[in-house]
Amino acid sequence: MWGEPVTSVTKLSLIERLGQILASDRFGNFITTVILINAVTLGMETSEAVMSRAGSVVLLIDQLCLAIFVVELLAKLLVQRHRFFLRGWNVFDFVIVSIAFLPGAQGVSVLRALRILRVLRVISVAPRLRRVVEGFITALPGMGSVFLLMAIIFYIGSVIATKLFAASFPEWFGNLALSAYSLFQIMTLESWSMGIVRPVMEVYPYAWAFFVPFIMVTTFAVVNLLVGLIVNSMQDAHSEEEGERTDAYRDQVLARLEAIEQQISRLEPPHEKK
Repeated sequence: MWGEPVTSVTKLSLIERLGQILASDRFGNFITTVILINAVTLGMETSEAVMSRAGSVVLLIDQLCLAIFVVELLAKLLVQRHRFFLRGWNVFDFVIVSIAFLPGAQGVSVLRALRILRVLRVISVAPRLRRVVEGFITALPGMGSVFLLMAIIFYIGSVIATKLFAASFPEWFGNLALSAYSLFQIMTLESWSMGIVRPVMEVYPYAWAFFVPFIMVTTFAVVNLLVGLIVNSMQDAHSEEEGERTDAYRDQVLARLEAIEQQISRLEPPHEKK
């Protein structure tokens, strides 16, 4: 009768302690260090010289890192239970660690190399990197509209380029797909002048009237619009973070003032309170 409640209380206290350890900064720094070490070992595995000299040590370190990752996931599952799969980073870690236990076939070996993606967890530790990612994610809806606009521009440009230049330059503008790829190269300004535009202008002297406006619209307008959306979202994320810090500091000050007021009221004589 008495043993069962004591056991449940003990288990509860152990789980609470384990949750505190997982949430501590020291444990987070330890896991970050292990992630970086694992990233270095995975890079070493690509070097034949390193593997020929210290391959057994590198593989041993990799296995130790993997064991630590497994223990971490099991501890989080024990503490968070069903809430574990509600966080995106937890699901990401679970998938990456699970890939390491798949059979070592050739195709699966490529998937196992994705363990290096665990380095992205460093983003959650560095506030500046986290702010960049939050700004990028916040800008995705607006970026979707810009990408749609760019797709329309590319489709129109591809149709025009195919009709104008396909006969003389089928390797660049023979169909819509080739024209779209050539226009993408032109938009990135990669050998656009000497590689594509000038040869086309030798046959079609007025081809600049098509390519120059296309570059002005895509490279200097639409791409800069994407950059502006991301920068604006980063500034909004920074403002929200600063606002949260200000609210937290204000709550702490109000709590301290309330505690001081209660202490003063306790020290006042009874006749003064009346």
